[in-house]
Amino acid sequence: MAWQGRWIWAVPALALAACTQFPEVDAAAPAYDVPPPYPRIAPLDQALAQLPDTPIEEGAEAGTALAGRAAALRYRAAQLRARDF
Repeated sequence: MAWQGRWIWAVPALALAACTQFPEVDAAAPAYDVPPPYPRIAPLDQALAQLPDTPIEEGAEAGTALAGRAAALRYRAAQLRARDF
């Protein structure tokens, strides 16, 4: 019988919550008559011209560096597989 007394307070609380005045969502955001302008898109040639000139590794040095990175990633993957989660 004690649990029935809890429902007596829950019903009026829910009824009061249902009567709450909510702010208008449309009034919260400013209304724009004219949409904002789209960003200007730069041509690809101009965008690439702004990048710094970095040499591209070629030849045996690039292959050695890439093989080293691949070996390190394989070792890390093996360590993660061996872990017990």
